[in-house]
Order: sequence, then C-alpha cells, then structure tokens
Amino acid sequence: MGSLSRTSRALLGLFTFSSCLQSGLCSRAHTPQSSLHSRADETLPAYKNSSLCINDRVDDLLARMTLEEKAGQMFHAMLYVGPNGTLDQGDENRNSTDFVMGTQLLTHFNLVGEITDAQETAEFYNRVQQRAAETRLGIPVTLSSDPRHHFTENIGTGFDAGRFSQWPETLGFAALRDADLVKKFAEIAREEYLAVGIRAALHPQVDVSTEPRWARIPGTFGEDAQLTAELISAYIKGFQGDKLGAHSVTTVTKHFPGGGPMENGEDSHFVYGKNETYPGNNLEYHLIPFKAAIAAGARQMMPYYSRPIGTKFEPVGFSFNKEIVTDLLRNDLGFEGIVVTDWGLITDTVILGQYMPARAWGVETLSELERAARILDAGCDQFGGETRPELIIQLVNEGVIQEERLDVSVKKLLREKFVLGLFDDPFVDAEAAARVVGNDYFVRLGNEAQRRAYTLLKNSQDTLPLRSVGPDTKFYIEGFNATLLQSRNLTVVTRPEDADYALLRLAAPYEPRPGGFEASFHAGSLEFSAEERARQAAVYAAVPTVVDMMLDRPAAVPEVAEGAVAMLASFGSSSEAFLDVVFGVWEPEGKLPYDLPRSNAAAEAGMEDVPFDTRDPVFKFGHGLRYAERCGDGASGSCLKARGI
Repeated sequence: MGSLSRTSRALLGLFTFSSCLQSGLCSRAHTPQSSLHSRADETLPAYKNSSLCINDRVDDLLARMTLEEKAGQMFHAMLYVGPNGTLDQGDENRNSTDFVMGTQLLTHFNLVGEITDAQETAEFYNRVQQRAAETRLGIPVTLSSDPRHHFTENIGTGFDAGRFSQWPETLGFAALRDADLVKKFAEIAREEYLAVGIRAALHPQVDVSTEPRWARIPGTFGEDAQLTAELISAYIKGFQGDKLGAHSVTTVTKHFPGGGPMENGEDSHFVYGKNETYPGNNLEYHLIPFKAAIAAGARQMMPYYSRPIGTKFEPVGFSFNKEIVTDLLRNDLGFEGIVVTDWGLITDTVILGQYMPARAWGVETLSELERAARILDAGCDQFGGETRPELIIQLVNEGVIQEERLDVSVKKLLREKFVLGLFDDPFVDAEAAARVVGNDYFVRLGNEAQRRAYTLLKNSQDTLPLRSVGPDTKFYIEGFNATLLQSRNLTVVTRPEDADYALLRLAAPYEPRPGGFEASFHAGSLEFSAEERARQAAVYAAVPTVVDMMLDRPAAVPEVAEGAVAMLASFGSSSEAFLDVVFGVWEPEGKLPYDLPRSNAAAEAGMEDVPFDTRDPVFKFGHGLRYAERCGDGASGSCLKARGI
C-alpha cells in the first residue's frame, strides 16, 4: 500500500469496510471515516490497526505469537487485588500478578473479592491493563467475574454484592417470571461491570434444579426448563446487547450439559459428589436452556465437573469428555463459541484452607500432562482456574498436541478480545465508575425486585399485611436486627409469650459440612432437626408467627407451613425488604420456582433428572398468593380473600 495514492488508499479502505460489513466481521471502530488513517497509522502492526477487519487482525496477531504466548491465552486464572488497588505481590500459595502476566503471559483473569470502592477497583483494572501493554505484544486483559449482584457469600460460586446494586438471586427472577425485568437487571449489571472493567460474566447458570438436595440451586432459575430458557435468553441479551461489541459483557453459560441431576444431591466439587445420573433418561430436558442460550447468542460455555453415569457417554468428567464437548455441544447443538472448563481440573490445590484434589473425575489416574491433553482433545478452548501453560508447551514440544490445535482455540479467544474493543480502548474512567456503580436508580430497582420477588405461601385469616400496629404492638423476632423494628416505632420483646406477633427469618435447613470451602455448600437433608422443629413449635404455639423462609434450596418444612399463621418465601433480600412486605408497603408477587417436598425421604425417592416428581409436595411449583383487598383500604368492591396468581 505504500505506493498507492491517498485517493487509492481511501477507496481501498472503503472497499475493505464494505466487504467486512457484509460479512459482519468489522470492529466497532471500523467506519469509512476511520479507514482514512494518517500515514503514522500505516506503520502500526496490522493487529493494532482498527481500520482492518477483525479476522485480519486476529490472523496477523496469531502469526506473530510464540508458542509461549499462545499457551498463556489458554488459561483463565484468579486475579487478586493488592493493598489500595495495587498489583498483587502473591504469597506462598500463589504467584504474583507480575509473574503470571509477564512470565506466564496470561491475559484472562477472574477478579477475586468484594468490590467496596468502585473507583479503586477501576484504577486497579487500569494498572492491570497498563501491565499488559508492557508485554511484547501488548495483548489486553479480559477481566471476568462470578455473580456479584445477588445475596450470596459463597466464595466458590459468587460474591457479596458490595458496592453494586443488590438484587434477588436468580431464583427470585424465576419467582417473578418477568423476562423484561431479567433483561433490565442484566443491562444494569452490565453497566456496573463495564464501569470497573469487567468484560466477561462467568454466568448465567442455567442448570435445572430437578434434584432438590443439590447445593448449587441458588444460582439457577429453578425446576422448569422452559421458564429457565425464556429467562436466560433475556439475561444474555441484557449483558451482551443485540450484538457483541465494545459496550458488551460476554457471557459464559454453565454448566453444560446441566449440573442438576447430581447423584444423591451431592456436588461434584467434591470426590463423593462426582457422579451425575439420569435414572429417568431425561438428559434432553436439561439441554433445553442450553439450546435457548445458543439461539440467544451465547458466546462461551462451561461444562460441569461431573461425570455421567448410566448413559451412552463415557463416565468421565464433562470437560474431559469428547462425546459431550465435541459431539453433543459442538456438532449436535451447533455451538461455535469458546468452551472454558470449570476451575481446577488439572492441579491439586488449597481453597480457603481446605485441600482440594483436581476435579479430574474418571481420569484421576492420569498425570497432569495427560489431563491437559485429554481436555484439549475433548474440544475445550481454555483451562479455568489454572496457571499451567508449561504443560501446553511441553505437549507441543513432545509432539502430543500439534500447535495448529492451539491456534484453533487461541483465535477464538483473541477474536473475543477484538470484538469487545479491548485492543482499541482497554482502559476505563475510574472517576466515572464511582458515579455509575451503585447509583441511586440502580439501587432502587434492585431493592424493588427484592420486595416483588417475595412469595406468599400461606396467609391464614388474611394476617398479612400487618397494618394495624403501633408502638404498643409487641414483636418477638429472630434472624434480623431489632433496631429495624424500633426505627419503625415498634416494640421488640425477648420472649414469644410476651409478644403480639413473632417475625422469624429462617434459613432453609441443611447439614453443615466440614472444611473452609466445603462448609459454604448447603447440602444434605432438607429437613430441620427434631430439636429445631420442637424449638420452632414452641414459638408457633405461643404467638401468631410470620415466617420468612430464605429458600436457597427447596426446604421440606411442612411443620412450618402448618404452625405459622403466615409463611413467605424469599430468594435473596434484605431484612428491610422483608418488613416492607410484612407491613404492606410492598405486596409479594412471586410464584415458587420449584416444588417444596413434604420430606427428605420424598426428595430421595424422586429421580435426580426428572422435574416435579416429588410425591405430595407441601407447595407446588407456581404456588403464590396475593394479599386480600380489604374494606377501608380504598379497594373497590367487596373484600376479597387472598387469591392465587
């Protein structure tokens, strides 16, 4: 092009733009105007020239990369924040950020920890991108995150909302059955992610909760695959937009082909929960949300740890399983995007002080090198939670894996960065982040969703809402701070027998597990212990009791439904939200996103892969009452009983 006239170069630029536009391969900055770059731009490497088509830029960059640089792209590691937003210096258990970026050449990271200062986080992100710019090729970082906008403190599956707007768990969105609200949430979450530099969401989780004892249900949309499919389509559109671009957050749909049917309800993070089983031969049901995600434009997929038992598939972990990743996901379902493994399939590690063996279920006897080769052969593109690029380099140098196989995955990973605009403008406005994240409008919508998602399961004699209360009304409470009632000019007493009403916020029952990491998983029996049932029964006998059951799992609590005068289900909400619902400031609108079993034995008797098969549930999927209209409240017509919706 150096010998072409200015006019010829301009015409060629316009022709290139037209061709790229027709193929849908142009970057955001590629416009007719941007193709008329100065002569200085012509000295740039092609991959840094925003006037070129993305595919051309990817090809140019890939051709420049060493084997070591390619290997680095294939790992998605944890990224820690140092003091005051500095780069992490590492410790005895992990390498420093400078090492993993400068020596191991990684550029994909999952941000660890709560975000309490958006500006500081944005400044940290800019420091990370500056460090990336100092590498030989200057490949920018893609920063990802587990869910951050919901009420969870499970470091293994998400983070506390911190500075972000606070919404119900995805189960709460399922309770509301409002795809428009889901999309609005995703758009708001996207804006808050973008403000601090997060460009990849390690969600949505679209596993269908057909096994009620499974500990990962809080991140799902419940038991109905069709409802899940409808809501996650809106979720993906909200995060990514109509087309992935510079203002998008790419999504990672998980856990293919559905983690719900866990044998005995255990979880495959752990050795005793490695098996996924299909006694009802119902795998197709669990694929429904993934098909919807692909149709909605899902960019990335994450298989689960589990190994399938009793199916036509080889009983090895899904990311090691070519029949699952290549044959089913890619060939049968037509997914062409990135497949990133779940965390820690190669290397044993320590999480929160607990030793965790690599989740190499079914291939435990393989070496680390052999596990890496098996994952690549299955068709995965990236290793989650690992920092072992030396294994990939060794596989290529020993001729076990061809470098051309790496190119297939690296091209996808690089292309995602180009489409997101990271090569052209990787930095964020840190001061603006402080204004965007957790702004009043976003917070208000999140708070409203918390209240709306409340689900009224029982309301004897129209007890709720409690409107005729005052300073002389006495409340016995559990599960929240007394000052919240006292600030409403209400009286709190310490004994049920002295109260006019009891207000209890109860967590769904589970059996505590040992270990720093394992203890955060709510698993085991769905019933309260005999001692806890007796303790609660004494409260119910002493005073009219309103129970808020925080249903992160489908509790088997018929005694609560019988003993309480009113029972609410919540799916991630503040105590203020609970009180607003109790006192009629907000009316609950939710419907149950799953059946509530009558007993743990009833749950055990069901088939892990089959929905709605628990015998005689206490409350069924879709159950939800509304408050009665009351005479004197301005309601027209006669007084109505609580009505189903």
